[in-house]
Amino acid sequence: MDTLNEVGDYVASFFGDAVKGVSTAYDELTIEVDRGSVIAVLRGLRDDPKLRFVSFIDLTAVDYPSREERFDVVWHLLSPKFNRRIRVKTTTDERSPVASTIEIFPAADWFEREAYDMYGVLFTGHPDLRRILTDYGFEGYPLRKDFPLTGYVEVRYDDEQKRVVYEPVKLTQEFRQFDFLSPWEGTDYVLPGDEKAKQ
Repeated sequence: MDTLNEVGDYVASFFGDAVKGVSTAYDELTIEVDRGSVIAVLRGLRDDPKLRFVSFIDLTAVDYPSREERFDVVWHLLSPKFNRRIRVKTTTDERSPVASTIEIFPAADWFEREAYDMYGVLFTGHPDLRRILTDYGFEGYPLRKDFPLTGYVEVRYDDEQKRVVYEPVKLTQEFRQFDFLSPWEGTDYVLPGDEKAKQ
């Protein structure tokens, strides 16, 4: 198999109905798989002698809140033997777990914890699925599109209490109004520092 399209055709025929779509973009092959077939597909990609995607690169999630299954869970794999990369995607929602891939790629451990911590994606079979980047008792999932930019609580050191305190977010000023005009396109007023420029 010399081209990515040939690899994609082989993967689609090898896994059958488990593969819902195959595409190529930016010299990288993407396959979309059924959520229930993730383990079988990843094991096949790793073990098949014509593929040998043995190197786990990354696992992440992407949020599309307008979809019924709002999350894409994405694995990036590398085949050092054939010098090829592949992206494997599946979809899920807030309640439907994805099978943990630690048994196939042990390096996925902290990546799955991060996807859980940032997006709330659940992984069944993970030995220690708990938050990894946010604080104990943190509410919400910061990389979801519906998470507020200011967050829900603010953390600060209180000099009187001599400890760190958590409080609801208080905005001390209203959001500023911007005119969104680029200085290169010109504004209706003189920008600070341009008072001496030729008019």
